[in-house]
Amino acid sequence: MVAGIILAGGQSTRMGSPKAGLRVVEGGPTFAAAIAATLQGAGVADVIVVAGAHPAEVAESVRGLAGVRVVHNAAWPAGQLSSLLAGLDAVETPALEAVLVTLVDIPLVRRETVETLLQAWRESRAPIVRPAVGTRHGHPVIFDRATFGDLRAAPVEVGAKAVVAAWHAQILNVPTDDRGVLVDVDTPEEYETLRRADPC
Repeated sequence: MVAGIILAGGQSTRMGSPKAGLRVVEGGPTFAAAIAATLQGAGVADVIVVAGAHPAEVAESVRGLAGVRVVHNAAWPAGQLSSLLAGLDAVETPALEAVLVTLVDIPLVRRETVETLLQAWRESRAPIVRPAVGTRHGHPVIFDRATFGDLRAAPVEVGAKAVVAAWHAQILNVPTDDRGVLVDVDTPEEYETLRRADPC
């Protein structure tokens, strides 16, 4: 079993409004809903959206979506790792084999890319599987159960990067031409660029 965790706990200070509720295109799904649909379309049945600074807005961004749960991370000021662990707490069972983690401000990843990452993890059971465009690494990232203890023990000020560093030699980087794995939207200018982009 693999669960999906969408991290949406930040303040969105640079954007000026919660990114979970932004629309990918005019009249289209919110960022959070689009990512959840992508994960579900790739076969991830259990999807958690972790809210923090803006719980009501995050909940509204996925309201009515089947198979999507919102978890509130009260410790969100401690950083992104705290939200990842809140999501992990919500999904971890003896049957859980891995979590697929992504950020709410990376809404353009293709379903086929997620399917490829999941297949690569199933075949390799690598501790960490992530997409790579050339030498650049993106999201989503799959953390195998073997890493869960390290995630829980990582210094909060360093976050998951400490776990990535610890397992560096065993990471599986999966080449992709999906530049959506790199497109994060942090500012109004970046959002406007995304909205102007040719959807094809």
